[in-house]
Amino acid sequence: MRPEIAEECVEREVQVPIFGGHLSGTLGLPAGAASVVVFAHGSGSGRFSPRNQYVAESLRRARLGTLLIDLLTEVEAQDRIKVFDIPLLASRLLAAAAWLSREPATRDLRLCYFGASTGAGAALVAAARRPELVDSVVSRGGRPDLARGELSYVQAPTLLIVGGLDEEVIELNRQAREFLRCPSELVIVPGATHLFSEPGALEEVARLAAEWFLRHPRSEAAPVRDRSVETGDSVDHNDQESPR
Repeated sequence: MRPEIAEECVEREVQVPIFGGHLSGTLGLPAGAASVVVFAHGSGSGRFSPRNQYVAESLRRARLGTLLIDLLTEVEAQDRIKVFDIPLLASRLLAAAAWLSREPATRDLRLCYFGASTGAGAALVAAARRPELVDSVVSRGGRPDLARGELSYVQAPTLLIVGGLDEEVIELNRQAREFLRCPSELVIVPGATHLFSEPGALEEVARLAAEWFLRHPRSEAAPVRDRSVETGDSVDHNDQESPR
């Protein structure tokens, strides 16, 4: 089913404060949005990634807000060690979440993460470290194995999307999913490679992500600014693996 198109959308450039500087981002809020999706890009990429831009536009059409953000400063992005520093990237996602909780336009919206490649590992670490903040997580061609020590603490429903021709990453996702205690699903997109550059592949990613975010708002969840830490009780594992 095609998502209903949002008639109005306000986009603006933003600055998210961090210790000693700021992170640049683009915030897009369609009319009627109840959630905002923070993007965690993969190594060597950023908020201007054409793939993430495409997915973000599709999410806004489904009335989901988006925050495309560079998780490293320009100087840090030149340091290959920082590019693959998952705890650092996760801390930047949490900084973005804190900023969204203070902004008048977003403080009443629910929070979701969309992670690509190594960014998926960072998104899952952030979700594990502050489970009360995030409603759901989607990984595109992600490396959840990079968050293996934290996976059992993730409470948000998590969707893992992998290309059918990305065999190594399929196996990494299958193994990592064994450590998840939250509801989760692994979806394999037939004929797609790691970057989902094949015709229709990225469109399928966007459709799956929008459906997941819209289907998994936690009914008991309050806006970010009002949430308290959850008890940490485990959730039954949703044992599904879906080829598409």
